[in-house]
Amino acid sequence: MHEFKNFINGEFVTTASGKTFENRNPVDNSLLGLVHEAGQPEVDAAVKAAKAAMQGPWGKMTQAQRIALLDKVANRINERFDEFLDAECKDTGKPHKIASHIDIPRGAANFKAFSETLANHPTEAFKLDTPDGRGALNYGHRTPKGVIAVISPWNLPLLLMTWKVGPALACGNTVVVKPSEETPATATLLGEVMNECGVPKGVYNVVHGFGPDSAGAYLTEHPGVNAITFTGETRTGEIIMRAASVGLRNISLECGGKNPGIVFADCDMDKAIEGTMRSAFVNCGQVCLGTERVYVERPIFDEFVQRLKEGVEKLKLGVPEDPEVDFGPLVSQEHKEKVLSYYRLAVEEGATVVTGGGVPEMGDALNAGAWVEPTIWTGLPDDARVVREEVFGPCCHIRPFDTEEEVIELANDTKYGLSAAIWTENSARASRVAEAMEVGICWVNSWFLRDLRTAFGGAKESGIGREGGVHGLEFYTELKNVCIKL
Repeated sequence: MHEFKNFINGEFVTTASGKTFENRNPVDNSLLGLVHEAGQPEVDAAVKAAKAAMQGPWGKMTQAQRIALLDKVANRINERFDEFLDAECKDTGKPHKIASHIDIPRGAANFKAFSETLANHPTEAFKLDTPDGRGALNYGHRTPKGVIAVISPWNLPLLLMTWKVGPALACGNTVVVKPSEETPATATLLGEVMNECGVPKGVYNVVHGFGPDSAGAYLTEHPGVNAITFTGETRTGEIIMRAASVGLRNISLECGGKNPGIVFADCDMDKAIEGTMRSAFVNCGQVCLGTERVYVERPIFDEFVQRLKEGVEKLKLGVPEDPEVDFGPLVSQEHKEKVLSYYRLAVEEGATVVTGGGVPEMGDALNAGAWVEPTIWTGLPDDARVVREEVFGPCCHIRPFDTEEEVIELANDTKYGLSAAIWTENSARASRVAEAMEVGICWVNSWFLRDLRTAFGGAKESGIGREGGVHGLEFYTELKNVCIKL
């Protein structure tokens, strides 16, 4: 049976308590292996190793040397592509067709993209006049923040973990990663790659476990951690924020969303259908940027609903290895029950179920998996819980609207503010509505189109801070001003 061990100071280790938990394949609920749950001693050892590495060879490397080393890491991930793909798909159940084009390539690219940003971004400098006429020179100097706690989610395990680890290491920090308990595999496998590439011991550490009274809480509360970056649900983000307040440590939080899609009558219908199919149902709807609220201008409402229904009913469910499969299971039995509870609630609240709404028949070999049907609803009131709460599953509610002003108000009527997608061929309207959205990122005639140089983060209860490109430097470094009297 496979063991998922903690990776501390360059070594794979078990735990003093001997506690383990199961890692199961969501496709058929088969046992993948046992995960060693880190306790306080292991978290303390990981933080101390990360702290010590800052004073060792890693801390003495030049920026160019660090960038070259991280380039090797990216290349080695790609050399072991099939291993990372297999591990990711077993943990998540997502189709190879999706993970091979998104999760693994982007997971590797994160190490290169941020290294290039760092290498090419200047700091500021100013000449200051002084009374004696000799002047002074002020210039900015960036230094690593220190030990970064990385709390990463289960929906895009490698991609969203390296999205944080890449810039953290490029800036000269060290990291302690706590991956989701649902998806331990690729974070663990990355430890092997770090050793193969010669990354110094203690620079990259992994501790497995849960949140309260486990590795997550021990890590975020550890006084040796200098900053915390987290992707996950808002409730957990609030807990982490309270922990970070002790010691006034920096935080970067990317949290939940209930994202709107807005489809105007002048849209390119083919583009809008294809884009909404992806934004609502890719990765079984388990994408923080996904569209769960769709607003369609009334003249095209019926056509849009019918065409989206037809698209959903063509999705092929099945095992990840099948190249024709484009829809997998949810990540776990627990999450399946949560999503199904919203499916039941939607009916109770008066929804018309356009398609789906239940559990598909997958056959004896797969029926034990975390499968649910992709689902479309109409007819719910704006205050329905299913319209207001994040489901994080393969579902959306479609509602008609009549005016631009009305749909802006509807789209912004949420406590969340992560993303939005607008579909229109009118460029003036596109710009006007996009600028009115209370979100961190707004797409027009696209979805999940990402330039890693741009800012990424949420508004309102969807997060605090921005990462990506030069914006990540503000979180992962301390900017010091040096003033020299001439």
